[in-house]
Amino acid sequence: MSSQALKIVVIGGTAAGPKAAAKARRMDEHASITLIQKGAHLSMASCGFPYYVGGFFDDRNLLICTPAGTVRDPDFFEAAKRIEALVETEALSIDRAAKTVTCKHLPTGETRTIDYDKLVIAIGAAPLYPQVPGIELEGIQTLHSLGDADSLRAIRDHHQSHKAVVVGGGLIGFEVCEALRLADIQTTVIEKTDSILPFLDPELAKLVANHVLDNGADIITGNGVAAFLGEHGKLTGVKLDNGTELPCQVAVIAVGVRPRTKLAESCGLEIGAQGGIVVNDRMQTSDPDIYAAGDCVECTSLITGEKVRSPYGDLANLQGRVVGQNLIKEDSARFPGVTHTGICKIFDFTVGFTGLSAGQARELSLNDIETATISGMDIPAYMNGKLMISKMIAERETGRILGFQSVGPGDVSKRVATVAMAIRGRLTVDDLCNADLPYAPPYSLALDHVIVAAHVLENKLRGRMQGISVGEVKQRADSGADCFILDTRNPEEFEEMRLGIGETLIPLGALRERLNELPQDKDREIILFCKISLRGYEAAAILQGHGWRNVKVMEGGILAWPYPREK
Repeated sequence: MSSQALKIVVIGGTAAGPKAAAKARRMDEHASITLIQKGAHLSMASCGFPYYVGGFFDDRNLLICTPAGTVRDPDFFEAAKRIEALVETEALSIDRAAKTVTCKHLPTGETRTIDYDKLVIAIGAAPLYPQVPGIELEGIQTLHSLGDADSLRAIRDHHQSHKAVVVGGGLIGFEVCEALRLADIQTTVIEKTDSILPFLDPELAKLVANHVLDNGADIITGNGVAAFLGEHGKLTGVKLDNGTELPCQVAVIAVGVRPRTKLAESCGLEIGAQGGIVVNDRMQTSDPDIYAAGDCVECTSLITGEKVRSPYGDLANLQGRVVGQNLIKEDSARFPGVTHTGICKIFDFTVGFTGLSAGQARELSLNDIETATISGMDIPAYMNGKLMISKMIAERETGRILGFQSVGPGDVSKRVATVAMAIRGRLTVDDLCNADLPYAPPYSLALDHVIVAAHVLENKLRGRMQGISVGEVKQRADSGADCFILDTRNPEEFEEMRLGIGETLIPLGALRERLNELPQDKDREIILFCKISLRGYEAAAILQGHGWRNVKVMEGGILAWPYPREK
């Protein structure tokens, strides 16, 4: 090796760190690359932990293997990539002036100082714990490490617990909930806020909650953990803020993560207002010879331009690749920012999102927005299509797409991916209305679900349709508001399933002949719906053509109704 070989040290061996090291090696065969990992394992597929716990596969090595089945251990990194990987080794300090890292091998206590020309910090984030009495009890854990996964898998395999509590109603919380239910463990999810899955607007979140309840789990919202209860040092229950006590033998904490920044702070690197390491679009920190990537950094929102945290495994890998390239060829790669795109499996539902929810947009004072909620199949019914309920958000003035969320058993992933790229490309509703997407009956409807959402949103933006959400309809019904609610389905559908909120049944095909049965005050509010509200929209057009001026379509129809029904 040449004495001029570039010396690269990477701190962090989970996602962004190994990616940066591997990319740097592919670009420079002669660089000296050292990877420092505090834990015992490297390159773990941590997003797979819930599925290992849930029994979707049994070989834990699949979580730390290459696609070819080779375990990514220090021997692999040395042989395949000529990278020195130091596991169970903690980086203690960084001397930026001397350009050295001091680290300690934890099993032996031996310390070592390593020189660097370029340094990468990719040490991720640490799980948050509620600061309440009893948090130290045995039986309380997170699902953050492979050891955590092993612990929960042992509980599953050996039937060590009968009741569990999951603290936190986000993505990880419900992935853990499913895994525990698959082990026939009675599971309750506790969420301190009033709604689960904060990236969803409440009506879609309620649909997901109903599905979770249908699969035997319980959900408690608007209630936090006041204390963990125990005997002889072991967890026996959870006490909630309202005084309720829930017996359990295991509690999984899933209330979020905090960027690990102590090492960066101690050597004087800039930390941002969101609590992560500040980096530019080349992933350089405030020291141009030190890069950072993954869950420990702040990102830029491509929608608002503001700094955000986005701790997702795919982004960590993307950022690591940018770092690896810039280590060898400076300023050759950029990571421009994020759209906040995510997806998860919750029993038979897929829950996906990209960009902003309507609630998040309004929290950011983006009040001039329009939304459209639709229900529909991913593929035709004759191809065994499955349901999706989706909501699209756009700026009213420009039509720029701001967000999209979708839930249901259908192919949500494809639709979220489509809109994620539309947001990244700053496309408008009009752009999506005529999008040339692939169509064949095994894969899509002739007008794809995303295009239909754009059509509904365009109708609203152009004033051709006035929508009303299922939540607003529920409020109208509960308050006894002076509105006329019209179900446009046929009698057989009505007998099979109906809301029972005082609606009147007039099938679409009979509507023109029965206009005399409608309120003759043309300004009275009339709310129309059907199964998915396509017939409701057609009925609204008929009424508008006959002079009714206050006609609204319940968006998404009965299939988007998350509240109790008469039948």
